[in-house]
Amino acid sequence: MTDPQVGILMLVVFLFAIGFGFPIAFTLMAIGVGFGYYAMGSHIFELFVQRTFSVMANDVLISVPLFLFMGYIVERANILDRLFLSIELAAKNLPGSLALATLITCALFATATGIVGAVVTLMSLLALPAMLRAGYDPKLAAGVVCAGGCLGILIPPSVLLILYGATAGVSVVKLYAGAFFPGLMLAGLYMSYVIFRAIANPAVAPKPPKEILDAPLSKVLWALATSFLPLALLIFTVLGAILFGLATPTEAAAVGAAGAIVLAICYRSFDLKKLTESVYLTARSAAMVCWLFVGSATFSAVFAYLNGHEVVRQLIDYLDLSGTQFMILAQFIIFLLGWPLEWTEIIIIFVPIFLPLLQHYGVDPLFFGVLVALNLQTSFLTPPVAMAAFYCKGVAPKSLTIDDIFKGIYPFVGMVLVAMVLMYLFPEIALWLPEQLYGGGGEAPAGALDSGGQGGGTSLFEPDVEVESEGEVAPPSD
Repeated sequence: MTDPQVGILMLVVFLFAIGFGFPIAFTLMAIGVGFGYYAMGSHIFELFVQRTFSVMANDVLISVPLFLFMGYIVERANILDRLFLSIELAAKNLPGSLALATLITCALFATATGIVGAVVTLMSLLALPAMLRAGYDPKLAAGVVCAGGCLGILIPPSVLLILYGATAGVSVVKLYAGAFFPGLMLAGLYMSYVIFRAIANPAVAPKPPKEILDAPLSKVLWALATSFLPLALLIFTVLGAILFGLATPTEAAAVGAAGAIVLAICYRSFDLKKLTESVYLTARSAAMVCWLFVGSATFSAVFAYLNGHEVVRQLIDYLDLSGTQFMILAQFIIFLLGWPLEWTEIIIIFVPIFLPLLQHYGVDPLFFGVLVALNLQTSFLTPPVAMAAFYCKGVAPKSLTIDDIFKGIYPFVGMVLVAMVLMYLFPEIALWLPEQLYGGGGEAPAGALDSGGQGGGTSLFEPDVEVESEGEVAPPSD
Protein backbone atom coordinates (compact mmCIF):
# COMPACT_ATOMS: atom_id res chain seq x y z
CA MET A 1 0.00 0.00 0.00
CA THR A 2 1.13 3.55 -0.70
CA ASP A 3 1.47 6.03 2.15
CA PRO A 4 -1.73 7.94 1.21
CA GLN A 5 -3.67 4.66 1.18
CA VAL A 6 -2.28 3.84 4.63
CA GLY A 7 -3.43 7.30 5.76
CA ILE A 8 -6.97 6.61 4.58
CA LEU A 9 -6.84 3.18 6.25
CA MET A 10 -5.81 4.97 9.44
CA LEU A 11 -8.93 7.15 9.24
CA VAL A 12 -11.17 4.12 8.55
CA VAL A 13 -9.72 2.23 11.53
CA PHE A 14 -10.43 5.22 13.75
CA LEU A 15 -14.06 5.41 12.59
CA PHE A 16 -14.55 1.69 13.28
CA ALA A 17 -12.93 2.04 16.71
CA ILE A 18 -15.20 4.85 17.87
CA GLY A 19 -18.15 2.93 16.44
CA PHE A 20 -17.36 0.19 18.96
CA GLY A 21 -17.35 2.72 21.78
CA PHE A 22 -13.62 3.01 22.56
CA PRO A 23 -12.56 6.23 24.34
CA ILE A 24 -11.90 8.73 21.59
CA ALA A 25 -8.85 10.53 23.01
CA PHE A 26 -6.92 7.31 23.76
CA THR A 27 -8.05 5.73 20.50
CA LEU A 28 -6.56 8.69 18.62
CA MET A 29 -3.28 8.39 20.51
CA ALA A 30 -3.06 4.62 20.03
CA ILE A 31 -3.82 4.74 16.30
CA GLY A 32 -1.53 7.74 15.80
CA VAL A 33 1.39 6.07 17.56
CA GLY A 34 0.73 2.68 15.91
CA PHE A 35 0.55 3.96 12.34
CA GLY A 36 3.29 6.49 13.12
CA TYR A 37 5.64 3.67 14.15
CA TYR A 38 4.93 2.01 10.80
CA ALA A 39 5.59 5.25 8.91
CA MET A 40 8.54 6.78 10.78
CA GLY A 41 9.81 4.22 13.26
CA SER A 42 10.80 5.22 16.77
CA HIS A 43 10.72 8.91 15.83
CA ILE A 44 6.96 8.78 16.41
CA PHE A 45 7.64 8.88 20.15
CA GLU A 46 9.60 12.12 19.74
CA LEU A 47 6.74 13.55 17.73
CA PHE A 48 4.21 12.41 20.35
CA VAL A 49 6.13 14.20 23.10
CA GLN A 50 6.47 17.35 20.99
CA ARG A 51 2.76 17.43 20.19
CA THR A 52 1.84 16.85 23.82
CA PHE A 53 4.08 19.70 24.91
CA SER A 54 2.70 22.05 22.21
CA VAL A 55 -0.86 21.39 23.44
CA MET A 56 -0.05 21.87 27.11
CA ALA A 57 1.97 25.03 26.42
CA ASN A 58 -0.72 26.68 24.27
CA ASP A 59 -1.82 29.90 25.99
CA VAL A 60 -5.19 29.96 24.23
CA LEU A 61 -6.31 26.78 26.02
CA ILE A 62 -5.81 28.31 29.47
CA SER A 63 -9.16 30.08 29.08
CA VAL A 64 -11.00 26.74 28.70
CA PRO A 65 -10.82 25.63 32.38
CA LEU A 66 -11.47 29.20 33.53
CA PHE A 67 -14.67 29.51 31.49
CA LEU A 68 -15.72 26.02 32.59
CA PHE A 69 -15.14 26.96 36.23
CA MET A 70 -17.19 30.13 35.74
CA GLY A 71 -20.00 28.03 34.29
CA TYR A 72 -20.03 25.44 37.05
CA ILE A 73 -20.07 28.14 39.75
CA VAL A 74 -22.96 29.99 38.04
CA GLU A 75 -24.82 26.70 37.65
CA ARG A 76 -24.58 26.14 41.40
CA ALA A 77 -25.56 29.69 42.34
CA ASN A 78 -29.27 28.70 42.27
CA ILE A 79 -30.30 31.75 40.26
CA LEU A 80 -31.98 29.96 37.38
CA ASP A 81 -35.45 29.91 38.96
CA ARG A 82 -35.27 33.64 39.75
CA LEU A 83 -33.95 34.39 36.27
CA PHE A 84 -36.75 32.43 34.62
CA LEU A 85 -39.46 34.10 36.72
CA SER A 86 -38.15 37.61 36.00
CA ILE A 87 -38.08 37.04 32.24
CA GLU A 88 -41.52 35.38 32.36
CA LEU A 89 -42.90 38.51 34.05
CA ALA A 90 -41.20 40.81 31.54
CA ALA A 91 -42.53 38.86 28.51
CA LYS A 92 -46.04 38.29 29.88
CA ASN A 93 -47.85 40.25 27.13
CA LEU A 94 -46.12 38.56 24.18
CA PRO A 95 -47.57 35.53 22.32
CA GLY A 96 -46.05 32.35 23.69
CA SER A 97 -44.56 34.32 26.58
CA LEU A 98 -43.59 31.29 28.65
CA ALA A 99 -41.73 29.69 25.74
CA LEU A 100 -40.05 33.03 24.94
CA ALA A 101 -38.99 33.35 28.57
CA THR A 102 -37.57 29.83 28.36
CA LEU A 103 -35.55 30.67 25.23
CA ILE A 104 -34.19 33.93 26.67
CA THR A 105 -33.31 32.21 29.96
CA CYS A 106 -31.65 29.36 28.09
CA ALA A 107 -29.65 31.76 25.94
CA LEU A 108 -28.45 33.80 28.90
CA PHE A 109 -27.77 30.84 31.17
CA ALA A 110 -26.17 28.77 28.40
CA THR A 111 -23.91 31.70 27.57
CA ALA A 112 -22.87 32.04 31.20
CA THR A 113 -22.18 28.33 31.68
CA GLY A 114 -21.42 26.94 28.21
CA ILE A 115 -22.51 23.52 29.55
CA VAL A 116 -25.32 22.21 27.37
CA GLY A 117 -26.16 19.22 29.57
CA ALA A 118 -26.55 21.37 32.68
CA VAL A 119 -28.73 23.99 30.97
CA VAL A 120 -31.04 21.50 29.25
CA THR A 121 -31.40 19.41 32.42
CA LEU A 122 -32.10 22.37 34.70
CA MET A 123 -34.54 23.97 32.26
CA SER A 124 -36.27 20.61 31.81
CA LEU A 125 -36.79 20.55 35.57
CA LEU A 126 -37.90 24.18 35.82
CA ALA A 127 -39.44 25.48 32.59
CA LEU A 128 -40.74 22.29 30.97
CA PRO A 129 -43.18 21.41 33.83
CA ALA A 130 -44.28 25.06 33.97
CA MET A 131 -45.12 25.05 30.24
CA LEU A 132 -46.91 21.71 30.50
CA ARG A 133 -48.97 22.95 33.46
CA ALA A 134 -49.87 26.07 31.46
CA GLY A 135 -51.28 23.89 28.67
CA TYR A 136 -48.43 24.23 26.15
CA ASP A 137 -48.08 21.64 23.41
CA PRO A 138 -45.59 19.07 24.83
CA LYS A 139 -43.64 18.88 21.57
CA LEU A 140 -43.20 22.66 21.36
CA ALA A 141 -42.20 22.86 25.03
CA ALA A 142 -39.57 20.13 24.66
CA GLY A 143 -38.19 21.65 21.45
CA VAL A 144 -37.83 25.07 23.09
CA VAL A 145 -35.89 23.64 26.05
CA CYS A 146 -33.57 21.48 23.94
CA ALA A 147 -32.83 24.07 21.24
CA GLY A 148 -32.44 26.95 23.68
CA GLY A 149 -30.05 24.97 25.87
CA CYS A 150 -27.61 24.51 22.97
CA LEU A 151 -27.13 28.23 22.23
CA GLY A 152 -24.17 28.45 24.60
CA ILE A 153 -21.83 26.64 22.18
CA LEU A 154 -22.35 29.44 19.63
CA ILE A 155 -22.94 32.67 21.54
CA PRO A 156 -19.69 34.04 23.04
CA PRO A 157 -17.93 33.41 25.32
CA SER A 158 -18.04 29.95 23.73
CA VAL A 159 -15.60 27.14 24.52
CA LEU A 160 -16.21 25.72 21.04
CA LEU A 161 -14.81 28.88 19.44
CA ILE A 162 -11.74 28.70 21.69
CA LEU A 163 -11.05 25.16 20.53
CA TYR A 164 -11.61 26.07 16.88
CA GLY A 165 -9.27 29.05 17.25
CA ALA A 166 -6.57 26.83 18.76
CA THR A 167 -7.09 24.23 16.04
CA ALA A 168 -7.18 26.58 13.05
CA GLY A 169 -4.83 29.31 14.27
CA VAL A 170 -7.60 31.92 14.09
CA SER A 171 -7.89 34.77 16.61
CA VAL A 172 -10.38 33.80 19.32
CA VAL A 173 -11.21 37.49 19.82
CA LYS A 174 -12.22 37.82 16.16
CA LEU A 175 -14.18 34.57 16.35
CA TYR A 176 -16.13 35.95 19.31
CA ALA A 177 -16.89 39.12 17.36
CA GLY A 178 -17.87 37.07 14.31
CA ALA A 179 -20.20 34.78 16.26
CA PHE A 180 -22.00 37.54 18.16
CA PHE A 181 -24.60 38.49 15.53
CA PRO A 182 -25.12 34.92 14.18
CA GLY A 183 -25.86 33.81 17.76
CA LEU A 184 -28.39 36.59 18.21
CA MET A 185 -29.85 35.81 14.77
CA LEU A 186 -30.38 32.14 15.66
CA ALA A 187 -31.99 33.02 19.00
CA GLY A 188 -34.18 35.52 17.14
CA LEU A 189 -35.25 32.87 14.63
CA TYR A 190 -36.18 30.53 17.48
CA MET A 191 -38.29 33.24 19.13
CA SER A 192 -39.89 34.23 15.82
CA TYR A 193 -40.92 30.61 15.27
CA VAL A 194 -42.50 30.45 18.74
CA ILE A 195 -44.38 33.71 18.22
CA PHE A 196 -45.62 32.53 14.80
CA ARG A 197 -46.83 29.22 16.27
CA ALA A 198 -48.57 31.03 19.15
CA ILE A 199 -50.34 33.46 16.81
CA ALA A 200 -51.28 30.80 14.24
CA ASN A 201 -52.58 28.38 16.87
CA PRO A 202 -53.06 29.91 20.34
CA ALA A 203 -53.91 26.47 21.75
CA VAL A 204 -50.26 25.35 21.54
CA ALA A 205 -49.09 28.28 23.68
CA PRO A 206 -51.86 29.64 25.95
CA LYS A 207 -51.62 33.00 27.70
CA PRO A 208 -50.05 33.07 31.18
CA PRO A 209 -52.25 32.88 34.29
CA LYS A 210 -53.94 35.99 35.72
CA GLU A 211 -51.45 36.45 38.57
CA ILE A 212 -48.64 36.79 36.02
CA LEU A 213 -50.59 39.14 33.73
CA ASP A 214 -51.60 41.36 36.64
CA ALA A 215 -48.13 41.61 38.15
CA PRO A 216 -47.34 45.30 38.85
CA LEU A 217 -44.50 47.02 37.03
CA SER A 218 -42.56 47.48 40.27
CA LYS A 219 -42.48 43.70 40.80
CA VAL A 220 -41.27 43.12 37.24
CA LEU A 221 -38.49 45.70 37.54
CA TRP A 222 -37.36 44.36 40.92
CA ALA A 223 -37.25 40.79 39.60
CA LEU A 224 -35.17 41.89 36.60
CA ALA A 225 -32.84 43.99 38.76
CA THR A 226 -32.13 41.18 41.21
CA SER A 227 -31.79 38.23 38.81
CA PHE A 228 -31.49 39.14 35.13
CA LEU A 229 -29.27 42.22 35.51
CA PRO A 230 -26.44 40.70 37.61
CA LEU A 231 -25.94 37.70 35.33
CA ALA A 232 -26.25 39.81 32.18
CA LEU A 233 -23.74 42.26 33.61
CA LEU A 234 -21.26 39.45 34.31
CA ILE A 235 -21.60 38.06 30.79
CA PHE A 236 -21.33 41.38 28.99
CA THR A 237 -18.43 42.50 31.17
CA VAL A 238 -16.48 39.39 30.19
CA LEU A 239 -17.50 39.58 26.53
CA GLY A 240 -17.02 43.35 26.28
CA ALA A 241 -13.54 43.15 27.79
CA ILE A 242 -12.60 40.63 25.08
CA LEU A 243 -14.23 42.36 22.11
CA PHE A 244 -12.93 45.85 22.92
CA GLY A 245 -9.40 44.68 23.58
CA LEU A 246 -9.41 45.46 27.30
CA ALA A 247 -8.36 41.89 28.15
CA THR A 248 -7.34 38.69 26.43
CA PRO A 249 -9.82 35.77 26.50
CA THR A 250 -7.75 34.16 29.26
CA GLU A 251 -7.73 37.32 31.39
CA ALA A 252 -11.44 37.90 30.82
CA ALA A 253 -12.17 34.27 31.72
CA ALA A 254 -10.29 34.73 34.99
CA VAL A 255 -12.32 37.84 35.77
CA GLY A 256 -15.50 35.95 34.86
CA ALA A 257 -14.60 33.09 37.19
CA ALA A 258 -13.97 35.55 40.05
CA GLY A 259 -17.22 37.37 39.19
CA ALA A 260 -19.14 34.09 39.30
CA ILE A 261 -17.84 33.43 42.81
CA VAL A 262 -18.90 36.94 43.90
CA LEU A 263 -22.33 36.38 42.32
CA ALA A 264 -22.74 33.06 44.13
CA ILE A 265 -21.75 34.69 47.44
CA CYS A 266 -24.26 37.51 46.89
CA TYR A 267 -27.00 34.93 46.33
CA ARG A 268 -25.83 33.04 49.44
CA SER A 269 -25.24 29.94 47.36
CA PHE A 270 -21.49 29.55 47.83
CA ASP A 271 -19.91 27.02 50.15
CA LEU A 272 -16.93 24.70 50.27
CA LYS A 273 -18.89 21.74 48.91
CA LYS A 274 -20.03 23.61 45.80
CA LEU A 275 -16.54 25.01 45.28
CA THR A 276 -15.05 21.51 45.52
CA GLU A 277 -17.62 20.13 43.05
CA SER A 278 -16.92 22.96 40.60
CA VAL A 279 -13.15 22.47 40.77
CA TYR A 280 -13.50 18.71 40.27
CA LEU A 281 -15.85 19.03 37.30
CA THR A 282 -13.65 21.73 35.76
CA ALA A 283 -10.52 19.58 36.08
CA ARG A 284 -12.30 16.56 34.59
CA SER A 285 -13.72 18.46 31.61
CA ALA A 286 -10.49 20.37 30.93
CA ALA A 287 -8.45 17.15 31.08
CA MET A 288 -10.80 15.54 28.56
CA VAL A 289 -10.38 18.47 26.17
CA CYS A 290 -6.59 18.53 26.51
CA TRP A 291 -6.18 14.80 25.96
CA LEU A 292 -8.45 15.05 22.93
CA PHE A 293 -6.11 17.74 21.61
CA VAL A 294 -3.04 15.59 22.28
CA GLY A 295 -4.56 12.57 20.56
CA SER A 296 -5.84 14.57 17.62
CA ALA A 297 -2.55 16.47 17.21
CA THR A 298 -0.63 13.18 17.05
CA PHE A 299 -3.19 11.58 14.74
CA SER A 300 -3.23 14.62 12.43
CA ALA A 301 0.56 14.81 12.25
CA VAL A 302 0.87 11.16 11.22
CA PHE A 303 -2.08 11.48 8.83
CA ALA A 304 -0.35 14.45 7.18
CA TYR A 305 3.02 12.62 7.11
CA LEU A 306 1.32 9.82 5.18
CA ASN A 307 -0.17 12.44 2.81
CA GLY A 308 -3.71 11.50 3.79
CA HIS A 309 -4.71 15.13 3.26
CA GLU A 310 -3.48 14.81 -0.33
CA VAL A 311 -6.03 12.07 -1.00
CA VAL A 312 -8.80 14.32 0.32
CA ARG A 313 -7.49 17.22 -1.80
CA GLN A 314 -7.32 15.03 -4.93
CA LEU A 315 -10.87 13.82 -4.30
CA ILE A 316 -12.09 17.41 -4.01
CA ASP A 317 -10.14 18.35 -7.15
CA TYR A 318 -11.66 15.40 -9.00
CA LEU A 319 -15.13 16.60 -8.07
CA ASP A 320 -14.18 19.97 -9.61
CA LEU A 321 -16.16 21.95 -7.06
CA SER A 322 -16.69 25.68 -6.97
CA GLY A 323 -16.15 27.58 -3.72
CA THR A 324 -19.89 27.47 -3.00
CA GLN A 325 -20.13 23.75 -3.72
CA PHE A 326 -17.12 23.07 -1.49
CA MET A 327 -18.73 24.99 1.38
CA ILE A 328 -22.01 23.11 0.95
CA LEU A 329 -20.21 19.75 0.86
CA ALA A 330 -18.04 20.57 3.90
CA GLN A 331 -21.00 21.75 5.97
CA PHE A 332 -23.10 18.75 4.89
CA ILE A 333 -20.33 16.37 6.02
CA ILE A 334 -20.05 18.20 9.37
CA PHE A 335 -23.85 18.05 9.73
CA LEU A 336 -23.77 14.26 9.17
CA LEU A 337 -20.86 13.86 11.60
CA GLY A 338 -23.03 15.57 14.20
CA TRP A 339 -25.40 12.59 14.18
CA PRO A 340 -23.00 10.09 15.84
CA LEU A 341 -20.38 12.46 17.32
CA GLU A 342 -20.24 15.37 19.74
CA TRP A 343 -18.94 18.77 18.73
CA THR A 344 -15.59 18.39 20.53
CA GLU A 345 -14.59 15.39 18.40
CA ILE A 346 -15.74 17.11 15.21
CA ILE A 347 -13.82 20.33 15.92
CA ILE A 348 -10.60 18.67 17.06
CA ILE A 349 -10.51 15.66 14.72
CA PHE A 350 -12.41 16.31 11.50
CA VAL A 351 -12.37 20.07 10.97
CA PRO A 352 -8.53 20.03 10.53
CA ILE A 353 -9.05 17.87 7.43
CA PHE A 354 -10.86 20.79 5.77
CA LEU A 355 -8.52 23.55 6.94
CA PRO A 356 -5.79 23.02 4.29
CA LEU A 357 -8.46 23.35 1.58
CA LEU A 358 -9.77 26.74 2.70
CA GLN A 359 -7.04 28.75 1.02
CA HIS A 360 -7.46 26.82 -2.23
CA TYR A 361 -11.15 27.77 -2.36
CA GLY A 362 -10.64 31.27 -1.00
CA VAL A 363 -12.66 30.69 2.16
CA ASP A 364 -12.08 32.96 5.14
CA PRO A 365 -11.22 30.63 8.09
CA LEU A 366 -13.02 33.00 10.48
CA PHE A 367 -16.22 32.76 8.45
CA PHE A 368 -15.79 28.99 8.14
CA GLY A 369 -15.36 28.64 11.92
CA VAL A 370 -18.49 30.62 12.75
CA LEU A 371 -20.48 28.66 10.16
CA VAL A 372 -19.22 25.39 11.68
CA ALA A 373 -20.22 26.58 15.17
CA LEU A 374 -23.69 27.38 13.84
CA ASN A 375 -23.89 24.00 12.11
CA LEU A 376 -22.85 22.12 15.24
CA GLN A 377 -25.96 23.28 17.07
CA THR A 378 -27.51 20.27 15.33
CA SER A 379 -25.03 17.80 16.88
CA PHE A 380 -27.02 17.99 20.12
CA LEU A 381 -30.40 17.86 18.39
CA THR A 382 -30.20 15.14 15.72
CA PRO A 383 -30.37 11.38 16.40
CA PRO A 384 -28.90 8.91 17.15
CA VAL A 385 -26.66 10.82 19.62
CA ALA A 386 -28.98 13.77 20.29
CA MET A 387 -27.71 14.48 23.77
CA ALA A 388 -30.05 17.44 24.37
CA ALA A 389 -33.07 15.19 23.74
CA PHE A 390 -31.76 12.53 26.11
CA TYR A 391 -30.91 15.09 28.81
CA CYS A 392 -34.50 16.34 28.53
CA LYS A 393 -36.05 12.87 28.53
CA GLY A 394 -34.03 11.87 31.58
CA VAL A 395 -35.90 14.32 33.82
CA ALA A 396 -39.11 14.96 31.86
CA PRO A 397 -42.50 13.56 32.93
CA LYS A 398 -43.07 9.99 31.75
CA SER A 399 -45.95 11.15 29.57
CA LEU A 400 -43.45 12.96 27.32
CA THR A 401 -42.00 10.35 24.95
CA ILE A 402 -38.69 10.58 23.12
CA ASP A 403 -40.65 10.71 19.84
CA ASP A 404 -42.50 13.81 21.08
CA ILE A 405 -39.20 15.44 22.00
CA PHE A 406 -37.70 14.77 18.56
CA LYS A 407 -40.84 16.04 16.81
CA GLY A 408 -40.53 19.25 18.80
CA ILE A 409 -36.82 19.57 18.00
CA TYR A 410 -37.02 19.16 14.21
CA PRO A 411 -38.49 22.64 13.49
CA PHE A 412 -35.61 24.19 15.45
CA VAL A 413 -33.10 22.16 13.40
CA GLY A 414 -34.81 23.72 10.39
CA MET A 415 -34.23 27.16 11.94
CA VAL A 416 -30.50 26.34 12.21
CA LEU A 417 -30.41 25.49 8.50
CA VAL A 418 -32.24 28.73 7.68
CA ALA A 419 -29.68 30.65 9.76
CA MET A 420 -26.82 28.97 7.87
CA VAL A 421 -28.34 29.91 4.51
CA LEU A 422 -28.85 33.51 5.65
CA MET A 423 -25.29 33.74 6.90
CA TYR A 424 -23.92 32.36 3.64
CA LEU A 425 -26.03 34.73 1.54
CA PHE A 426 -25.15 37.68 3.79
CA PRO A 427 -21.63 36.98 5.12
CA GLU A 428 -21.55 40.43 6.70
CA ILE A 429 -23.60 38.93 9.53
CA ALA A 430 -20.40 37.26 10.70
CA LEU A 431 -17.74 39.52 9.15
CA TRP A 432 -19.04 43.05 9.76
CA LEU A 433 -18.35 43.28 13.49
CA PRO A 434 -14.76 41.92 13.34
CA GLU A 435 -14.04 44.33 10.49
CA GLN A 436 -15.45 47.31 12.39
CA LEU A 437 -13.66 46.45 15.64
CA TYR A 438 -10.33 45.24 14.31
CA GLY A 439 -10.18 46.08 10.60
CA GLY A 440 -9.15 43.70 7.85
CA GLY A 441 -12.49 41.89 7.77
CA GLY A 442 -12.91 38.81 5.63
CA GLU A 443 -14.27 38.56 2.15
CA ALA A 444 -17.34 36.66 1.08
CA PRO A 445 -17.17 32.94 1.85
CA ALA A 446 -15.93 32.03 -1.61
CA GLY A 447 -13.78 35.15 -1.97
CA ALA A 448 -10.18 35.87 -1.18
CA LEU A 449 -8.69 34.38 1.97
CA ASP A 450 -8.52 36.97 4.72
CA SER A 451 -5.13 37.12 6.34
CA GLY A 452 -6.63 39.41 8.96
CA GLY A 453 -8.67 36.55 10.33
CA GLN A 454 -5.58 34.51 11.03
CA GLY A 455 -3.95 36.56 13.73
CA GLY A 456 -3.78 35.83 17.39
CA GLY A 457 -3.19 32.12 17.41
CA THR A 458 -1.03 29.29 16.19
CA SER A 459 -2.58 26.11 14.90
CA LEU A 460 -1.83 22.96 16.85
CA PHE A 461 -2.29 20.94 13.67
CA GLU A 462 0.31 21.89 11.10
CA PRO A 463 -0.63 20.18 7.82
CA ASP A 464 2.99 19.36 6.97
CA VAL A 465 5.49 17.25 8.88
CA GLU A 466 8.91 18.02 7.46
CA VAL A 467 11.43 15.23 6.84
CA GLU A 468 15.07 16.26 7.21
CA SER A 469 16.51 12.96 6.12
CA GLU A 470 15.34 9.43 5.63
CA GLY A 471 13.65 8.26 8.79
CA GLU A 472 14.15 11.58 10.66
CA VAL A 473 11.27 13.86 11.56
CA ALA A 474 11.84 17.57 12.03
CA PRO A 475 10.35 19.18 15.13
CA PRO A 476 6.92 20.64 14.32
CA SER A 477 6.77 24.40 14.28
CA ASP A 478 4.91 25.93 17.20
